[in-house]
Amino acid sequence: MIMQTIIETKNLFVHYGQTEALKNVSFAIDRGDFVGLAGPNGAGKTTLIKTILGLLPSSGGQIELFGKSKANFNEWGKIGYLPQKISTINALFPATSEEVVVLGLLSQKGFPKRIIARDLKKVDDTLKELGISNLKKKMLSELSGGQQQKVLLARALVSDPEILIFDEPSTALDPESRESFFQLIQKLNKQKGITVVLITHDTSYIGQYANKLLYIDKSLIYFGKFSDFCASEKMNSYFGKYEQHIICHQHN
Repeated sequence: MIMQTIIETKNLFVHYGQTEALKNVSFAIDRGDFVGLAGPNGAGKTTLIKTILGLLPSSGGQIELFGKSKANFNEWGKIGYLPQKISTINALFPATSEEVVVLGLLSQKGFPKRIIARDLKKVDDTLKELGISNLKKKMLSELSGGQQQKVLLARALVSDPEILIFDEPSTALDPESRESFFQLIQKLNKQKGITVVLITHDTSYIGQYANKLLYIDKSLIYFGKFSDFCASEKMNSYFGKYEQHIICHQHN
């Protein structure tokens, strides 16, 4: 398989007013990667993702998506994004799972935005793929946190994205739901080749699923394979042997 870089940042800077949120961040994510994006509170993880997606402006550097500069990129259907706070879908929103998922297709349509039989078939196929066909006619407000998260994943998946970006997807999930959700994401990554970038505070847990770690603290601290991180004396010096061991424990 030919390696293709699908997200690349070069010397990226982001400011909130006079405050520097990201400083000189450079990395390249290849097709098929599963990247755990980690760092302490206030490190700029969500800022980085929002800047890549064009939701926040950068103050310096470059961003390329699928080999094109962000300014010239318009194939946003290739990217599925699940933000931490689902502002577009309130949990009490009076809609069925089917209606929520079909929104993922509406956003890709020109005017007039009409739902046709092929769209409904695509929704059915996506719900089936995720094992949640039984939730199709249930109201979103009736579902557990884990079920809601899978419906929102289906909404992101229905347009056949090539990359999925998650912002702390397991925050509200119990351990069993969290494991089920992460296994589902890993399956999409391995079987369908969907590239995954997942923001997490739980660096050791994501190591069970991700093949690469992107660790930032306003600037880039580490980007590469988990196995290389665990063997790195430089990272040992930065984090301390105990912290490095905790991050690597479940990965190994």
